[in-house]
Amino acid sequence: MKQEDVVKALQHDHATELKKAAQRLKGTARHTCIMPSPALSEATGHEILLKPENLQVTGSFKIRGAYNKIASLSDEELAKGIVTASAGNHAQGVAYAARERHAKATIVMPESTPPLKVDATKSYGANVVLHGNLFDDAAEYASKLSERDGLVYVHPFDDYEVLCGQGTIGLEILEDVPNVTDVVVPLGGGGLGAGVALAIKTFKPEVRVIGAIPEGSPAFKNSFAAGTVVPADKVVTSAEGVAVGHPGDLTFAILNEYLDDLITVSERDINEMILLMMEKHKLVVEAAGAVSLAALEHLSLRSRVFAAAKGKHVIVPIISGGNIDTVTIGAVIQKGMIARGRIMNFEVELPDTPGQLVKVAQVLADARANVIELNHDQFKASGHYTDSVSLGVTVETNGPDHIAQVLKSLKDAGFDPKRIY
Repeated sequence: MKQEDVVKALQHDHATELKKAAQRLKGTARHTCIMPSPALSEATGHEILLKPENLQVTGSFKIRGAYNKIASLSDEELAKGIVTASAGNHAQGVAYAARERHAKATIVMPESTPPLKVDATKSYGANVVLHGNLFDDAAEYASKLSERDGLVYVHPFDDYEVLCGQGTIGLEILEDVPNVTDVVVPLGGGGLGAGVALAIKTFKPEVRVIGAIPEGSPAFKNSFAAGTVVPADKVVTSAEGVAVGHPGDLTFAILNEYLDDLITVSERDINEMILLMMEKHKLVVEAAGAVSLAALEHLSLRSRVFAAAKGKHVIVPIISGGNIDTVTIGAVIQKGMIARGRIMNFEVELPDTPGQLVKVAQVLADARANVIELNHDQFKASGHYTDSVSLGVTVETNGPDHIAQVLKSLKDAGFDPKRIY
């Protein structure tokens, strides 16, 4: 965005525009409920209240900004048609909003976009074009289509009407949780964070707004350190919804002024929160939506602003979306169970004589380790010319202590197990 456009946007009457966005969204976007999380409250020692935008229309918060922008367009602009770029959730929001406003929409999506999000976008009647590896590649191509075909470009985050639409989440939080002290929001391009921060700081500036990013998506961290927008050299994260290499100029300007702190989380943190949401809340959360949740346990150690604040913390993390495909869910569940010590794999060499497999099975049965998979391989043993067999075993366990017990039981029985994971 050009600097003069950024300055012009910042001169708006934000309170009026945010209220206008909330009025436009009535009957389209859901006012998502606040959900207490006893599990996270116990784990963090703070009161955690979830804002589940994964239960929103189209499965993410993006419908808010997309609809607010498209509803602000004139009939002449709608007749030209709409184009945008997105890794998935904004695509669905634009496609849905365009259908509701009877406008044609072309959506450019990175080739790495999960099939679930591509199919969902098509289901709303949009024309989907796959281009490039990252969002930034898709955005560049969408901009070219806008210039070539005269289409109205609806930017996924660097647009004032879009971020005001996202800001209605902040208005709802202030309405539903009057005693809120902290709001945690994931940052990709910054539209959600900027919109929420703008709303919170406009109406209740004492509430802290804390951003969260994956380790592999450092653009905002680098930009805040430099004091200006700095594109990331590389973006590597499973959270494709926040895998943005170039933050928005407008969103950066707003966040640079209003964001209280920034927390970085690991891929393991993200995966564990996806699993925890399934187990404790029966919620399906995508990786980008779990980024704010992953930050919760690190707030006291990684945020000086948070740690220095006196009194009780009432924290609302925003779950930005839940559009995750079943293959990814399966992989996340397995990784999460391994990280928690719920699954363990080990290898052990056995004499190539009858009864050895039975002995191992009996040790595991006595230790109450349920066998998931066995791989009995004569050719994998270290001594190919000796009478030995390599046995690989995957078992279901009840945590790190149980794993230690199982391995000790095998050693006590005369075996030499080597844990693989």
